[in-house]
Amino acid sequence: LVEGYPTQLRSYVPVFTAYTDSAFPTEIPTDKGLRVALRYEVGRFFASLERFRQAANRKSLDEAYVAYSDMSLHLDRYLRVGGLYTFYDSTVSLEDYYSGVADSSLVYADPKKDPALVRDLVVLVKGPEKGRTGIVIGIYPDGSEARAVKLDRYRGIREVRVVPAEWAAKRLGEQDPDDVFLIPQSG
Repeated sequence: LVEGYPTQLRSYVPVFTAYTDSAFPTEIPTDKGLRVALRYEVGRFFASLERFRQAANRKSLDEAYVAYSDMSLHLDRYLRVGGLYTFYDSTVSLEDYYSGVADSSLVYADPKKDPALVRDLVVLVKGPEKGRTGIVIGIYPDGSEARAVKLDRYRGIREVRVVPAEWAAKRLGEQDPDDVFLIPQSG
């Protein structure tokens, strides 16, 4: 099923290049810096895409999850740096909103006793995005066990974050399935 995706996604290289060069065409330091940053994210995206292709060929699900997580992360960063998101959220941290709220008011499993796995619905229980919800899309095997989390839709956009394992706690109780798993039925 996924074997054709890498070729399709690779065909977008000219689109990324054209946008980068036309949106930031001058030699002023900000344009040059943005072009470098955007090209870096495109390079990382396509390196992740190649790792995804290789993982799919080997039928290595865990490696495919990590490669997909990296693809998602670098595309998210490209869109953010390139000014392609339809809004700018000036909120630096949500932690202040939870300063007077007991942690027990968030319903979740203890991430140390029952760590979140790929496809688990989670709530972020620490860090600047405390209280945001999403789904684990990858677990990094580099010893950090960090979780790549695709956050739930906010203003039409699903951002990706990489957080320490103890920040991503499984949500408890009955949950609606993540919308990435909802396939519209026709007829």
